[in-house]
Amino acid sequence: MKDLLTEIFDMQADLNRYTLEQNDQGIAYDDIPKDRALQNQWIRNYSLAMTQEISEMIDSTNWKWWRTKVDLFDEQNLKVELVDILHFWVSACQVMGLSAEDVHRMYMQKNAINRKRQDSGYIEKDESDNRSIK
Repeated sequence: MKDLLTEIFDMQADLNRYTLEQNDQGIAYDDIPKDRALQNQWIRNYSLAMTQEISEMIDSTNWKWWRTKVDLFDEQNLKVELVDILHFWVSACQVMGLSAEDVHRMYMQKNAINRKRQDSGYIEKDESDNRSIK
C-alpha cells in the first residue's frame, strides 16, 4: 500500500498540474522547481494562500473578546481550513523540490533538534543546529 504522505504529495502535484493547465498560466508545474524566479513567485503565492487560510481559520475561533456572548468556535470549518493549509504547504514543498520522503526525513531531524532544545532549556534562538538538516 502506498505511503499516506506520498499519496498526498502525488495527488497535490496532479491537482497543481491540472490547475495551471485549466487557468492557462503558461508554465508547466514540473518546471517550477527548476527555475529560481518561478520558485520565488510560487513560494510567495503559496505563502500568501496559506496566510489567507490561517486568517480564515482564526475567524473560525472565538478570538474577539468583545463578542464573548457568541460561540464562534466552528470546529468543522477549522478542520477544513487545516486541510486547505496542507494543500498549499505540500505545494510549497514541491516547489522547493521536496518529496514526501524528504519531508519525513527532515521532520525527523528537526523533531530531534526541537527535543534536544527542550531538554537543554532552550532560551536563545540559535539557528546553527538547523544547518545539519538535509
